[in-house]
Formats: sequence, C-alpha cells, structure tokens
Amino acid sequence: MTSLQNPMGSGFGAATTADEVLAGIDLSGKTAIVTGGYSGIGIEMVRALRAAGARVIVPARDARKAQAALAGMDVELAAMDLASPSSIDAFASAFVASGEPLHMLINSAGIMACPLTRDERGYELQFATNHLGHYQLTTRLWPALLRAGGARVVALSSLGHRYSAMDFDDPNFEHREYDRWIAYGQSKTADALFAVGLDKRGKQRGVQAFSVHPGRIVTELARHMSAEELQKIGALDEQGQPVVDLALGLKSPAQGAATSVWAATSPALDRFGGVYCEDCDIAALAPEEDVTAPGSASIAGGIRPWAIDPEAAERLWALSERLLGVGI
Repeated sequence: MTSLQNPMGSGFGAATTADEVLAGIDLSGKTAIVTGGYSGIGIEMVRALRAAGARVIVPARDARKAQAALAGMDVELAAMDLASPSSIDAFASAFVASGEPLHMLINSAGIMACPLTRDERGYELQFATNHLGHYQLTTRLWPALLRAGGARVVALSSLGHRYSAMDFDDPNFEHREYDRWIAYGQSKTADALFAVGLDKRGKQRGVQAFSVHPGRIVTELARHMSAEELQKIGALDEQGQPVVDLALGLKSPAQGAATSVWAATSPALDRFGGVYCEDCDIAALAPEEDVTAPGSASIAGGIRPWAIDPEAAERLWALSERLLGVGI
C-alpha cells in the first residue's frame, strides 16, 4: 500500500479551490453525504458538490444552525449526532432503508484540542467523535455504498496526525495523562488508518477510501484555541481576522475544501485507494526523523508511516469493532 504513497502530479495545488477541482465534472444522479457540511470547509464542499449536480445530504446535530448556514443551497438535512450511537444508527438505517445508493461519503465533521471530555460510553471525545462516530456511520451505511457500484469514502485527517501515533493500550486516556494535542493527533492518525482499513475491505466491492489533510483553515474547529494561540502560529492577524497565506499552509475555506472534493471525485485516483492526500495530490511519505511537536506551528507536509501502516490499520479496525460492536 505504501508504494502508492507518492505524489502523482495532479495538475492542482495548494491554491486550488473546490470549484476548480470539479470544473467539467457532472455529478448529476450522484448522492453525497457530508458530515460537518454546515460549518467551515464543509459548507464549501456542499456548495461545490451541489453546483456540480450532486444530491447532497447533511447530517446535523444542530438543525437550526444547519438551516441558517445552508440557506438557499437546496440540500437535504437530517438529524444526527456523531457522539450518540443511537443517533448515528437512526440516520444510517433510514438512508439504507430508502434503497438509494450512496456514491460519496465525506466524513468532515470533527473537534480539535478540547479539554478532557468523555462521551456517554466513557470514550475520550476526540477519538470518539473524529474516528469512532465516523467508523460507525460508514459501516452502517455500507449496504448503500455497495449499491452505488463505485463509491468513495473520504476521511478528514490532518497534519495533526504527526503529533501522535495510535496508543492501542490506552486510546481513551484512562491510564495516561491527557494532552489535548496528543489526543487530537491520535484521532487524526485513526482517521488515516481507517481509510487504509476500509479501502482494503472495499477494494473488490467497488468502494474506495482516502484520507485527506485539507490545509490550515481558521474555522469553528479552532474554538478551543485562544486568539493568542492562533496569532502565535500566524493564523490570525492583529485585527483578529483569519489569515490566508499559502506559504504558511493557511488556506481559505474554498481552498480547504478542494482536496476532499478531489479525493471524492477525481478519476485520477481510481488505482490509488487508501492513500493520504494533501493539496489536491497524493502526499509524500514524511521522513522518519521529521518530528512535529504537539500543537506546534509546523506546516511540514507528508504522511508519517504510522498513519498508513496496514498492520496498525487492522489493529484499529479490531479495536473499533470491539468498542462499538459493529463491523463490515
């Protein structure tokens, strides 16, 4: 699998927007589900997919906020909370029961660097929301993905995966000291490993999976960071406004949405399932000695080997099945 993890020269780059990725692509008759589609870069994903003709469904924990954010976009909203297993099951069951195929699933929702919080099962909230909730959603939607006869699942990872590998002995911080950035990094590593494991299971059945680093974009994802923290890493200017500076990896929402949309639709990726993507291309492997400090302003690109390791992906899959009691 790792032999595929090399840039292909896609013709796109860090400045590319979601609309530019989809130029000339007709998604009429295709259905997409976008979690987090009513906030941050998710809104841009939804807008671009709709403009290309796709039917788009956005699961929402906050219906009023979603309606306001997506007003005038002609998208479908449905209730779902990634931190609530029963809510995920209800949403997925209703879609599967409709008999409709699902062509694209973009798992974009997430949380970052929050204080130690646990869900109703006692699982650490970043791992539970960013990985376990999407694992459950995807496995529950599996029949609809198979019906598409060619589906793609995109997992939103992050350069934050470089902060931590998976700790399989204590994924929920029950025995080690909690660090909000280590927890975030672990959850983003889990997102990348999930794409590896899912692609392996879907390869012969018409389902491909990819993980994506969207770029550094100041959105509500950074709600647990202070203005001082964001200014320190150059993400806010002196007036407190978001900075767009590609030299620092800082993108606009339209640019931040591009890699996810590219991974969900590009014919160029047909032979490359399971890879980690950034800047609308397959990312390079990061050198083993390239260490990124948790919470740092580093913008070093590439994927750490621990986040695409097939053995780690299988360990994560087994752990997720055990914690949730669901699988494919």
